[in-house]
Amino acid sequence: MVIDVVLPSLNEAAALPWVLRRMPPGYRPIVVDNGSTDQTVEVARAHGAEVVREPRRGFGAACEAGLRAATADVVAFCDADGSLDPALLSRVTGPVVAGQADLVLGRRRATDWRAWPVHARLGNAALAWSVRRRAGVRVRDIGPMRAAGREALLGLALEDRRFGYPLEMVVRAAAAGWRLREVDVAYRPRAGGRSKVTGSVRGTLRAVQDMRRVLGRSTDAP
Repeated sequence: MVIDVVLPSLNEAAALPWVLRRMPPGYRPIVVDNGSTDQTVEVARAHGAEVVREPRRGFGAACEAGLRAATADVVAFCDADGSLDPALLSRVTGPVVAGQADLVLGRRRATDWRAWPVHARLGNAALAWSVRRRAGVRVRDIGPMRAAGREALLGLALEDRRFGYPLEMVVRAAAAGWRLREVDVAYRPRAGGRSKVTGSVRGTLRAVQDMRRVLGRSTDAP
């Protein structure tokens, strides 16, 4: 069985070699270039990844483009910056493949304080609490590594094209009665540079604002 892995990427040429080398057999990487100015596209192709270009800037725009380019029955999502190890993808995809869950989220467990600064942890914890309270979903992390069935994901008709995309997926899946599960995954310092989200207070606040916008909208399933 082949599983497609969507890797939203913006200037990740330095991290991609390690990420793509860690991709397990049977997992097909789809690198979605979101307007990189470095060698992201060339590096991805050199390491055997399919490349999809998404000129509209936004994490959600890149994820959705990758989802629509995927052809496998099960699709996984993973950051391309080296903070998450693709070798752990089977933990996330396993319950979906086995029919034990509809959406599996990788709960990040930091291996180093640099991987997840305090401001980012606090923002994530606040969002997870809001999701538990408003949507009745027992989650502890709105992490980027996740897996679900492709057709089912498309059926959610996700609208957010910014950092609210991962949260909207969880909220809509819960509203649709999906079986959600969390599994632990190691969270490492990214390869080179700062994270676009957790690397600064401004980036974290921007992501939190996007996600709060999602929570402010209807949680009804389409």
